[in-house]
Amino acid sequence: MNTCVLSYVLITPARNEEAFLEETIHSVMSQTVLPKKWVIVSDGSTDRTDDIAKKYLTICSWIELVRMPERRDRNFAAKVRCFNAGAKRVQDEAFDIIGNLDADVTFGSGYFEYLLSKFVADAQLGVAGTPFVEGDSAYDYRFTPTEHVSGACQLFRRECFNQIGGYVQVKGGGIDWIAVTTARMKGWRTQTFLDHCCYHHRPMGTASVGRLRSNFRLGQQDYYLGGHPLWQFSRACYQMTRWPYLVGGLGLFAGYVWGWLIGLERPVSADLVRFHQREQIDRLMRLFNPIRVVRKRKAEVDLARSQNHAQL
Repeated sequence: MNTCVLSYVLITPARNEEAFLEETIHSVMSQTVLPKKWVIVSDGSTDRTDDIAKKYLTICSWIELVRMPERRDRNFAAKVRCFNAGAKRVQDEAFDIIGNLDADVTFGSGYFEYLLSKFVADAQLGVAGTPFVEGDSAYDYRFTPTEHVSGACQLFRRECFNQIGGYVQVKGGGIDWIAVTTARMKGWRTQTFLDHCCYHHRPMGTASVGRLRSNFRLGQQDYYLGGHPLWQFSRACYQMTRWPYLVGGLGLFAGYVWGWLIGLERPVSADLVRFHQREQIDRLMRLFNPIRVVRKRKAEVDLARSQNHAQL
C-alpha cells in the first residue's frame, strides 16, 4: 500500500524539554515518510529547548521553531495556544493529516508510515494513534477502549480536525479526550492501533501521596468532562486492584464526588456529555453482559478440550 499519497504536518508544543526534545527530533528525522512541515513551538522555555531546536533548522528545512512569550504557569490551555500558533504556520500548506506530537516521546522509523497507512485504508478514520509505554507500564487495553487516542501523539485527518474546531482551551486538562470524543460524536472513527507504540520519557511521580493527589484531580476531570457516575464507580473499583491499591481508587472516586458537590463547571457541551455517557453505559453493558461472559467461558472450555484432544 502506498502511504505516500497522504502527506502530514506535525505541531509540537514544548516547554522546558531540553532533556528529551533532541531524542524526539532524531525519531522524526529517522522516519521512512517525513512530514511536509514540523513546527516546534517553544512555550516560553527558560532552558536549552530553543537552542536544541535551532541546531536542526539548517539541517532539516521542514523544521520550524516558533517562540512564545515567557510565563510562569504550566497548563493545558497554554498548550492549546501553542498548538494553534503552530497550526497558523501550516494553514497554507497542502496536507492531509495534522499531528499533535509531544516533545518527550520517541518511536521507530516506520511509525508515521504505519499510521498513514491506516488513514489510507479507512476513509472514515478521523483520529489515529498508538499506545504509549512509560517505563515498565502501559494502558491495559482489556479495560481501556481502543477508540480513545492518547495525547502523546494524535494524528487527525484534516477534514476531521476542521470539523471539530480543533482543540478546546481547558486549563485543567482533557483537551485530547475532548477532541477525540467530539470526532466520534461527529461520525468519525477514532482508533488506537496496538501493533506499534511510542515511548514516553518524562518521569511521573509514583509515591502514594502523589498518586492520591493525582487521582483526585483525575476524578475531578472525569466529572467535568461529563463521566457517568456508574462508570466512575466501576473505574474506581478497578483502580483499587492496582498499586497503590485502595488509595488510588478512593482518590479517583473522591475527586469525582467533590466535583459534583461543588458544582464544578463543565467546559463541554451537553450533547458531548450525553454522547460520552451513552458510550460508557454501552461499554459497561458489554463488559458485564452475562450471556457474553458465558459464551466467552464456553469458547475457552472448547479450546482447552480441542488442545487436549490434539495432545492425545
